[in-house]
Amino acid sequence: MTPARTDHDSRRQDVSEAVWQVLAEHGFGGLTMRAVAAALGSSTGLVTHYFAGKRELIAHALDILEVRTAQRPRQAAPAPGLAALRTQMLNILPLTPDAVAMNRIWVGSWDVALSDPDLFAAQTLRYERIRAELRTSIEDAQRLGELPDGDSGRLATTVLAFTHGLVVQALFDSDRLPAATQTRLVDDFLAAFIPEQAGERRR
Repeated sequence: MTPARTDHDSRRQDVSEAVWQVLAEHGFGGLTMRAVAAALGSSTGLVTHYFAGKRELIAHALDILEVRTAQRPRQAAPAPGLAALRTQMLNILPLTPDAVAMNRIWVGSWDVALSDPDLFAAQTLRYERIRAELRTSIEDAQRLGELPDGDSGRLATTVLAFTHGLVVQALFDSDRLPAATQTRLVDDFLAAFIPEQAGERRR
């Protein structure tokens, strides 16, 4: 008898949960068919039914990671413009235990993405989307007079580079860069771009 579609979908969800469990505990370095099967409490034969090889497993793991990242609790922007840009930056940073775990997995994914053309392309598109979201807030801030006119795309790239650099430093030196310090560094970074007259209005 052919398994019902709902049974198949439920089993695939179980497999996805096992993939996430391995990622959360061991990162991409420990993501193997055998590890997923162990987390699932099954044979590797079941896992290979869903993934033909390690590459498909990694691609699926990246998809899960992106979904989980999008669904995790985030701060809501209090207003458009500079406030929204600040919130976007804070939502990327490892400010909570959940965000620390998520960022550790993302950083671990860079190596596998850099070594595979298709995964590389998918990650490139993801960062393009992030820069586009940052650029929207930057352009809103420029229209509101909170940031000077200029190349919003270039500033979005600068913002993301700063934020990701801070992510890496905070992961490796969490004692020196707790959440409060990370937040203060974001505020210092943004303050450097605020026109003097806008800064006076904000005070």
